[in-house]
Amino acid sequence: MRLPALALALSALIASPAFAETFKTPKALLQALYTFDPTSSDNTPSPYSAFFSDHLNELLQTDLDNTEEGEVGAIDFDPVIAGQDGEASDVRIGQPILMDGRAELEVEFRNGEKVTLYYTLVKEHGGWKVEDIANQQGEQPWSLSALLGDEE
Repeated sequence: MRLPALALALSALIASPAFAETFKTPKALLQALYTFDPTSSDNTPSPYSAFFSDHLNELLQTDLDNTEEGEVGAIDFDPVIAGQDGEASDVRIGQPILMDGRAELEVEFRNGEKVTLYYTLVKEHGGWKVEDIANQQGEQPWSLSALLGDEE
């Protein structure tokens, strides 16, 4: 009787985002991120949690835990498309700059207008994960980690 319960528990773990695909290159991670459907979410702090680093997911979870029910947390937009609505089209992923288990690169796309986001990635759990996203253009530049109150 214990074997079926163990098999069920293991299959649930394997299907969870924590065991999602390992991205061997920064470009592979971002290509998957920009083809992912964020409406297929589970009980994670972000629909993108499988793509985000442990640290970024911790920041998102802390924000979620500190947000009163019915209220919007620190992030009231989709950081991957830099907006509340729309979708990224004509996505262009730049060449990564690699340094000591980290990578930085630009992603350009259109979402009504031209958008350039700057990604910081970290090597974690055998693959690449998003550590931060920043938009340095416009009247209100932002960084996801700064909006979430990260002191690093």
